[in-house]
Amino acid sequence: MSKAVAGQSAAKISDPHEVKPKKMSYFSQKKALYFMLLPGVLYLLLNNYLPMFGIIIAFKKINYTDGIWGSPWAGLENFKYLFATADAWTITRNTLLYNAVFIILNLVFGVAIAILLNEVKQKLMSKFYQSVVFLPYFLSMVVVGYVVLGFLSMETGFINKSILEPLGFEGIDWYSESSYWTLILPIVNTWKYVGYSSVIYLAAIVGFDQELYEAATLDGASKMQQFRYITIPLLYPLIIITTLLAIGRIFYSDFGLFYQVPLNSGTLFPTTNVIDTYVYRTFLINGDIGMSSAAGLYQAIVGFVLILASNMLVRRVSKENALF
Repeated sequence: MSKAVAGQSAAKISDPHEVKPKKMSYFSQKKALYFMLLPGVLYLLLNNYLPMFGIIIAFKKINYTDGIWGSPWAGLENFKYLFATADAWTITRNTLLYNAVFIILNLVFGVAIAILLNEVKQKLMSKFYQSVVFLPYFLSMVVVGYVVLGFLSMETGFINKSILEPLGFEGIDWYSESSYWTLILPIVNTWKYVGYSSVIYLAAIVGFDQELYEAATLDGASKMQQFRYITIPLLYPLIIITTLLAIGRIFYSDFGLFYQVPLNSGTLFPTTNVIDTYVYRTFLINGDIGMSSAAGLYQAIVGFVLILASNMLVRRVSKENALF
């Protein structure tokens, strides 16, 4: 009996006319995920890639009558004004040096404040300190400019009237002395953006395995040793990513910081004029969209190259910490 049943089973398995279930394609299996991805892809195409056709403006002498397509080609003429003027070296130097200083200060103070906030164990006080540090990030540069004016005004500024003059020193006309602004601008930028940086690093620190710190405490490690040998190494990947992204925008500047905070004072141009403000003032004078577009394209290309180069260096040192 068992042999007959086995023979029937074998025949049933080997039946060539049996209808086998169709194998689902990869798309059919993952179609729900693709539909979830669709809105993000559409947004990326419409917001980031579709406007890229405007790159051709950088290579044309725009005529408003003929439009973008009908305007004559200018080749690389629009790029020459960035390098042919006497201000080319000044604006390039200012842009690079200021942004390099901003990257370092926001990294150092951001990590330091994040570590300090993590040490505040009372939840209410921790939220309060986070809010205080993060608040300047929400202020517009117009407001920040007037806050700085409240400190630096020659007639009513806090520094002149409440610090220098009571000590017997003469007041300083801060908006006429360009040398002071190499220090003022980094201070203002750090005050405004360090809260944002610290919250990013704090979010990472909170997620670290607390057993590592407990084991270090049992082994007799001090707080400084824990920061040095546990917190900082665990923050390396995030530090590298944020630094690489910042390097990619090293040729861009916070327009409001360099235009609104110094109140567009012409005497401060040697230390406050950067590529973005220079392009804006040039556009106001000449009204040439092609020149402005050329400057934007130049900044984007240089930033892209810098990200690739920086990431390549990171990969040589630590491949797992590279951005890509």
